Amino acid sequence: MTYESATVTYYDTEDTVLAIIITVSNQKGGVGKTTTAAALASGIASVGKRVLGIDLDPQGNLGFCLGLEPSGAPTVLDALQKKVAVEEAVSRTDYCDILPSDISLSSSGLEHSGTGRRESILKDTLKPIIGNYDYVIIDTPPALNLLTVNAYAVSDFLIIPMGTDIMSLVGLSQLKETIESVRGSLNPDLKVMGILLTRFNKRTLLARDVLEMAGQLAGQIGTVVFETKIRNGVAIAEAPAHGESIFDYSPRSAAVKDYQSLLEEIAGTIHLKEA
Repeated sequence: MTYESATVTYYDTEDTVLAIIITVSNQKGGVGKTTTAAALASGIASVGKRVLGIDLDPQGNLGFCLGLEPSGAPTVLDALQKKVAVEEAVSRTDYCDILPSDISLSSSGLEHSGTGRRESILKDTLKPIIGNYDYVIIDTPPALNLLTVNAYAVSDFLIIPMGTDIMSLVGLSQLKETIESVRGSLNPDLKVMGILLTRFNKRTLLARDVLEMAGQLAGQIGTVVFETKIRNGVAIAEAPAHGESIFDYSPRSAAVKDYQSLLEEIAGTIHLKEA
């Protein structure tokens, strides 16, 4: 793959260009959020870019999807609470670096943090290391909570995975309000790159109906539905158990090919270029 050169929007105090930050988010679980984050991280890293994955989901599945073994090492929560330097919380995988999480993140107590503005804790935490990376991919919890707002506050782009069922449409209005609030007070440059339909079967009437309604909702939040749709695929569920990215585990799988197409579709937006 060959892409255009990068222009990014995260700056340090000397206005040095640092990293593009993409958050994958939906308050509904089971929509392929973590799979999408892992696919972005491993796929972007595969063209020679320096990638940091950040797991803000207490389930801790992003590290698992990228082959990280449980080790008792410091987590993103330790860094957010300043128990360790953020550099000490970064783990290495075969694909990229990661700030891992575990169940302790579900009761983080960040709401009562005295370390500064609570919505900017993540941004402040990342400052010492952000210059080490070209791209940062953030996986968020299935909730619109303080962790999610911290991710939105630091991000350039959001990608919203959505299952092809009616219930997946219900929460988008609430998500729209959160995005607008963050734009108004924390991050006016936040952009929604697109809505990604997952578990998509174009032969069903329901999928076509959801696609139409998703397009209408996308217009309301100033974005689009990605041309790429992710089909069902058992390889996506199997890959983490083998410690491999979906691209290494089963590159011929239909769903894996769909994620490759997604990377190609967003390449122009994030100005990705093979190193």
